[in-house]
Amino acid sequence: MAEKHNFGVNPVTCHAVSGDKTNLALSLNDHEVKIYKKSGNKWQETDTLGEHGQRVTGIDWASKSNRIVTCGADRNAYVWTYQNGKWKPELVILRINRAATCVRWSPEENKFAVGCGARLISVSYYEEEHRWWVSKHIKKPIRSTVTCLDWHPNNVLIAAGSTDFKARVFSGYIKEIESKPSPCAWGTKMMFATPMAEFSNGGGGWVHAISFSPSGDRIAWVGHDSSVSVADAANESRLVVIKDSFLPFLGITWVSENSMVAAGYDCNPMLFTYDAGKGSLSLVSKLDIPQEKAAGTVSAMNRFRDLDKKASSGDNSTELKTQHQNTITQVSVFDGTKAQCKRISTSGVDGNLIIWDLNVSQHSINASF
Repeated sequence: MAEKHNFGVNPVTCHAVSGDKTNLALSLNDHEVKIYKKSGNKWQETDTLGEHGQRVTGIDWASKSNRIVTCGADRNAYVWTYQNGKWKPELVILRINRAATCVRWSPEENKFAVGCGARLISVSYYEEEHRWWVSKHIKKPIRSTVTCLDWHPNNVLIAAGSTDFKARVFSGYIKEIESKPSPCAWGTKMMFATPMAEFSNGGGGWVHAISFSPSGDRIAWVGHDSSVSVADAANESRLVVIKDSFLPFLGITWVSENSMVAAGYDCNPMLFTYDAGKGSLSLVSKLDIPQEKAAGTVSAMNRFRDLDKKASSGDNSTELKTQHQNTITQVSVFDGTKAQCKRISTSGVDGNLIIWDLNVSQHSINASF
């Protein structure tokens, strides 16, 4: 079961929802961020954040503090706070000389990380004395553009994917604002910028998206070589990779400790499961059942008849059988947590935002939880 919303003909490059799920921020492939409020079954535009000078590349909405952080190709990031009925921007001192590509709040929302084309991760935190957001850089051993980020539940570790085909885990510990972190499956010493792990799936694909599991012991990422990979720190950093007939994915998120949803060029979100005991990763099902199959109206005999008569399958329509009509650019947890996800949201090049109900969409999904 899916709830579909259209925002025009422009691509939805990134989106984020508020903690109470009644507000939505998205970018339509330009320099503005549109704010919408849920009104019945529709989203009504309420505000426009137009501080960026070039295309917005990342948005994240802090669920507890209700702050929005955005980043863009203009090499800037802004933290937006809602005051007196308006969104007020605060400039972040990123100190980068290439476009920012992605941004994520930490779980405690006291800092955030920005990836960029300058081969570094900028970890930003608020400095009370000067009342601005300052940054520290993670540089080595990153050799190319950082394309995606995610935070460990401990608020310290950062998973990053980049165009040098590697997935890495770094320490984002800021001693000025937080206490010393406890040891975890990824290691014990976590001084800032320490590389905790580095993985390559042996292919030649850029890493498009990366996600920590609910426990933080695993990371999953998707590459442009049509691969889905999982690294398990709790099992001697075991690496499992699956490549199938699907097209490359652009987004991935865990929806339980053993299950994840990935989406991309196939225009159809897909559910994968990781079996720690067997060390295997497998495709369970597609969330979007094509209308043709769901209706059961086209029999095998009719297909052969059409092929015999017209040398075609009988379907000359350019419309896809899936809900999304073009590439899915992002998949995120919409309702619930990574440990117990109830709904996910996907946005795409077709200008659509679709909210998928994982509890009722397919029996196989429930079984995987």
